[in-house]
Amino acid sequence: MFFKNKDDRITDFFELSVENKMAISDDFGDWLKENGFFDAPASTKYHGNYSGGLYDHSRCVFDRLAKLTDDNNLKWMRPQSPFIVGMFHDLCKYDQYIPIMDNEYEHEKGKLTMTTRISGFDHNKNTLIKGHGTKSVMLLSQFITLTEEEMLCIRYHMGPYEKEEWTELDMAIRKYQNVYWTHAADMLASKVDGI
Repeated sequence: MFFKNKDDRITDFFELSVENKMAISDDFGDWLKENGFFDAPASTKYHGNYSGGLYDHSRCVFDRLAKLTDDNNLKWMRPQSPFIVGMFHDLCKYDQYIPIMDNEYEHEKGKLTMTTRISGFDHNKNTLIKGHGTKSVMLLSQFITLTEEEMLCIRYHMGPYEKEEWTELDMAIRKYQNVYWTHAADMLASKVDGI
């Protein structure tokens, strides 16, 4: 699922939020548009490493989580949780990457022209809030009152990739099995779908 441009992503997001009965405040919608949710990459060199990759990846995780919910008869504390968790599990990445700009030169009919393009992304070392799952929960909590289940699903969506927190991950999965399913949806989107 690749969208052509930022406007298509924005339209898809707001249509999807209506379909999932998730009211998005004007403040939150404006914040998402102004802070890069629809045009930031999802990584520097792995899944979604292109402008708009963050939204495309988030949308894919939501789709995978919704399907896992249906296929496995998963129960959530509220029906909007797959949308909230899937779409915003990586909200922390809105400011994590900066574009690497390259100049290209072209000779045509004796005239030299230069164009600048994004050739990749690098880590932004100047972010104010650090972290991954915790940062996403902190940012999202400014706009949506999260259930404990949603907080833990977002916080631990990286699963065993956060090696130093095995005990906490285990406790979170034992309390809410959807923590596991969120990680599975993220892995399916990034490793199988490549988004």
